[in-house]
Amino acid sequence: MTGIERLHEIMTRLRDPEKGCPWDREQTLESLKPCVLEETYELLAAMDRPEDKSNHIEELGDVLLQVMFQCVMAEQEGRFSFDDVANAISDKLVRRHPHVFGDVDANDSATVLRNWEQIKQTEHKKEARHSALDGVPLTLPGLLKAQRTQEKAARVGFDWKDAQGPMEKIKEELCELEAEIESRKSEAPCDSTRVKEELGDLAFSLCNLARHLKVDCESALELTTNKFSRRFRAVESAAKESGRELKNMTLEEMDALWDKVKDCE
Repeated sequence: MTGIERLHEIMTRLRDPEKGCPWDREQTLESLKPCVLEETYELLAAMDRPEDKSNHIEELGDVLLQVMFQCVMAEQEGRFSFDDVANAISDKLVRRHPHVFGDVDANDSATVLRNWEQIKQTEHKKEARHSALDGVPLTLPGLLKAQRTQEKAARVGFDWKDAQGPMEKIKEELCELEAEIESRKSEAPCDSTRVKEELGDLAFSLCNLARHLKVDCESALELTTNKFSRRFRAVESAAKESGRELKNMTLEEMDALWDKVKDCE
């Protein structure tokens, strides 16, 4: 028995209407959504530490369990099976890689992506997908959604030639944001729709620059957030060692501790 066959057998037993697990039997697609999301983020964390092989295997298994869980539910309802899912993705991979499984030429990643998008648009004609942007999940986190949207537009040629384009756009959007903030100085708090729009424009442009630099903006922000957290905790520790608390210190005193922490890294 293969590993996937064993997992299928176990999940089927857990979902047995009479002898299965009460919790597993009660689950629905709606109730499983938080589980899928949580397991996905735990896998992302494991991918940052590939040297921890056992944890990587465990988290991959947890995500695979969520796939198998839904497949067994669907089997019980007579809708589809795990094999249907596996065959569907296999067919898609073959269909969208004609340069490997057919006679199409594609010697670089850019060509592969353009072909992929063209094939995808043809596949979804019956689903009324007429835009190059169709298929970007509405529930993606903001930064990732922005980058995926830009990638899809770029695949049909709507893009800057190089990183200089988004660099100039960032300067333009920053000026517009500054002008909007300046125009609302007399109003407090500064929470106008225009300010929000200008901030969004700036963030979108930063995502565009990250894409041109081949940097994943979500990962870049995560890296910086973790760095800030590490340094801030060190500042807190340094303050406690001196018998003080940050809330009783001036900003200048906290900045001095921050600089010391940076110098020690």
